[in-house]
Amino acid sequence: MELVKIEDLIEKYFQGETSIAEENELRTYFSSSNVAQHLEQYKPLFGFYAFAKEQQFTSQVPQLPKAGNIKRNATWLSLAASVVVLLGIGTYAYYSADVVNKSQDLGTYDDPEEAFRATQKALSLLSDNVNVGIESVKYIQEYQTTKDKIFIDTKKQSGGS
Repeated sequence: MELVKIEDLIEKYFQGETSIAEENELRTYFSSSNVAQHLEQYKPLFGFYAFAKEQQFTSQVPQLPKAGNIKRNATWLSLAASVVVLLGIGTYAYYSADVVNKSQDLGTYDDPEEAFRATQKALSLLSDNVNVGIESVKYIQEYQTTKDKIFIDTKKQSGGS
């Protein structure tokens, strides 16, 4: 009779429907020496709890450093980070100032004739690019005119106003 009850409890255990008392009963049964042979496979599962209960933690837990040491380390760490940031900003400023000084030569000319030729060349280049833009606008106007003709013809054919 007890064997049938244990089998039912095992079935309930795997379905997740056992109570704490029923699980304790299963642990007690499987920790005994008279376990049915076809239930031997479950013995390590329920025997683990008894084994775990006997184990004790014997290692030493390391002590955390005192709060004063942590504050002191944090102070040094923040000081070092500030120095690194300041060095980065200084390096950036040094190299960017050098680049700005080189780029301030905007093509100034001492000879007025040479300046005049350079200005004419720049304006000619600008004019060419503006003309390309104007040609594109002409294509858009052509497209708009054609579209208007198509829609007007479509409205007339459909009887619209």
